[in-house]
Amino acid sequence: MAATNEQGLLQIASIIEQHQTLPGAMLPILHAIQDNLSFIPSNALPLIAKALNVSRAEVHGVISFYHHFRSEKPGTHVIEVCRGESCQAMGSRVLEENIKQRLAIDYHQTSKDSQYTLEPVYCLGNCACSPAIRIGDDIHGELDQQKFEQILESLNTYSLELK
Repeated sequence: MAATNEQGLLQIASIIEQHQTLPGAMLPILHAIQDNLSFIPSNALPLIAKALNVSRAEVHGVISFYHHFRSEKPGTHVIEVCRGESCQAMGSRVLEENIKQRLAIDYHQTSKDSQYTLEPVYCLGNCACSPAIRIGDDIHGELDQQKFEQILESLNTYSLELK
């Protein structure tokens, strides 16, 4: 598990304070931390445990149980590949193998340049346009290797302002 700096710890303390009185506060706290920091750092566990009067092991158990939670900082772009039945029927297995090979990573891993994290999902609700992936808030359907390459190219293209 990765740790965070002092500023991150201050953010975490504020999140805990805002949510700790809610019924079932652990999940809202974990979601809020991940929403703000993109992962749940290891040094957040004792703070959460103390605030909720539970053990660190209980906090870790919740984090490791739910696939949504990350204990490592993800890449700049999180690529979620739909593994639902419709996408599989339309060729997502071949696509996912091509994506893994192209990025040189497997599911739950981040590329060496920290640009991409690859995650499986089990339905993006885009079945009519299978196979599909999501990158951030954008869902891309009717995907093949060529379209995936175009998406990667667009992610790696930056605008420069010349002065």
